[in-house]
Amino acid sequence: MSKHPKVFKNASLVLAGEVFDGSLTVDDAGLISGIGSPTDVDGHDCEGDFLLPGLVELHTDHLETHYAPRPKVRWSPVSAVQAHDAQIACSGITTVFDALRVGMDEDADLGYSDMRALADAIETGQRENRLRADHFIHLRCEVSAPDVLSAFKVFEDDDSIRLISLMDHTPGQRQFVSMDAYKIYYQGKKGFTDAQMDDFIRKRQARASSLAPENRKHLSAIAQSRGIAIASHDDATTTHVDEAISLQTKIAEFPTTLEAAKASHEAGMAVLMGAPNVVRGGSHSGNISAKELAEAGVLDVLSSDYVPISLLQAAFQLAAEVEAIALPQAVAMVTATPAKAIGLQDRGTLEPGLRADLIQVKMVGDIPIVRGVWREGKRVA
Repeated sequence: MSKHPKVFKNASLVLAGEVFDGSLTVDDAGLISGIGSPTDVDGHDCEGDFLLPGLVELHTDHLETHYAPRPKVRWSPVSAVQAHDAQIACSGITTVFDALRVGMDEDADLGYSDMRALADAIETGQRENRLRADHFIHLRCEVSAPDVLSAFKVFEDDDSIRLISLMDHTPGQRQFVSMDAYKIYYQGKKGFTDAQMDDFIRKRQARASSLAPENRKHLSAIAQSRGIAIASHDDATTTHVDEAISLQTKIAEFPTTLEAAKASHEAGMAVLMGAPNVVRGGSHSGNISAKELAEAGVLDVLSSDYVPISLLQAAFQLAAEVEAIALPQAVAMVTATPAKAIGLQDRGTLEPGLRADLIQVKMVGDIPIVRGVWREGKRVA
């Protein structure tokens, strides 16, 4: 770090309530020390580009595509994490919660030993200062899976776990209310006949009935005792939301209906939807669109989910397409609001005293392009 404050000048600063043309300074500790009017002082010239807080990503399972790029192919966990981290940072994400699966379906290509290996690679990379972004771990817990509790125990002493989501992908409910959509997905994936598909569905529904309720309660109790935030997943009804409330859930991930999103928002949960849903114009599963929730005023947080670059693009797209959402409000959905929802009070806003996690963004047509990324004042991309 320089002995003198770093200056970012000639920038369109996206602040909490406005876009301000001016400059920003960073002190030797990597914190924002001031925001001011345009200056001629030597420093980094943003050339009129936007300067935003670094993006905060709460749910991305994109790491798996680097670790298992083809069926039955396993890459080095260290190399996979480094590649994932580079893509995350170059997408403008400076804080990321890497989502690892806990509880495997019988057709899963990965096991929890794979998840533990990836977690070890993430944590070692953090300790050795090899990663560009700040990484935490999010456990995606499939509550209807027989092995979810034993898999969770592999992470029981891991302080990097800051978030768990309680998921249930049983056919006929939540994400897969449409049995037609479920059949298309699995018959295409597994090559089942109609009779085999019907038998597969019956077995999954019976398993969920016997396992999911108790597993959900048990996992939430562990999370509460360890101070780990809890997210619901694919809630579709007010009954689902009431259950989430009873488990002290803070984040409502990917609600599938307006009814569930409204109920979650009114209960004080941060409603999270996928940025690819915004960019594509709808859900790939045929559920409610994120833009519809934004127009209803019940969308709080965006997640890149499976496309890291979608996070930045979705924020700018919402600001352009939804009349009630200006750019500062849209940017908050990918910075300040997710940081607050997960309890990270030291980042997410361009404000003196907070971390200088910064991204420089240039518009090319209607597409935002990341030109520079800084974490705690240090350039990482």
